[in-house]
Amino acid sequence: LASRARAGYHGARHRRSAAAALENVLVGSATDGRLTAFVPVAGGRPLAVRLHQSLFAAREAIDYQRATGGMDAFDAAVEAGVSHELTEALVALVRGTEGARIAVEWAPAAGVPEGCAPSAEPVEFSPGDLAVLREAGARYLREEPAVPVRITGAVVRLRRSGPRGDGTVRLRVLAGADVPNVRITLDEEAYRIAGHAHLVGLPVRVQGRLESRGGFRRLTGAHGVVPVQVDDAERDRLMKELHENLDFFEEACGGD
Repeated sequence: LASRARAGYHGARHRRSAAAALENVLVGSATDGRLTAFVPVAGGRPLAVRLHQSLFAAREAIDYQRATGGMDAFDAAVEAGVSHELTEALVALVRGTEGARIAVEWAPAAGVPEGCAPSAEPVEFSPGDLAVLREAGARYLREEPAVPVRITGAVVRLRRSGPRGDGTVRLRVLAGADVPNVRITLDEEAYRIAGHAHLVGLPVRVQGRLESRGGFRRLTGAHGVVPVQVDDAERDRLMKELHENLDFFEEACGGD
């Protein structure tokens, strides 16, 4: 995630691209209990570099908090790749153990990446670090701001309590934000536009704020809902989705 963007909390953002980047990573375990991940140099080196930097930054931030009682170092550590997700991963790795040692080694044939030491000591985390890691993770989660966006998405779900009034729409995001889906509450007119766009196989464009609470899955302050023209292949695919879910769509629209 940190190789895609710097953020204290990623939520649902960047998940698809991050998962794709891990497709060629091989993980194996040794008889002594060690777990090793082999990352290809081509395409995978930025991941290893970012992990290397973020682990050391997390260690330094923990040490700073222990020495001063302040959490300020975790703010600066975001630039190195530390995030809510990393603190959660470290907590899961250390919890119930005597500690964890993480080392990054570079392939000799490819050389050492710029800005990295040829041979770095393993980074160690212990159960005594768990309280600080949990506090940092909660802080990242609490303080990550909402993001103004303009999203283009296909309407995949509509729901409201009656034939009139506000309704809730779920969009499969096509452009404008690196999340798979968002949920939006629309007023009656915007809901009608979204419903009609879905019926004719068109996505919609909408502006608003992608809220960090809930993992950047909800758009608030939605406005400017308009249908968007797409090529025939994409429109046919959207129409196929409509026909596959026609009963649900009619129920959700309340006959509107």
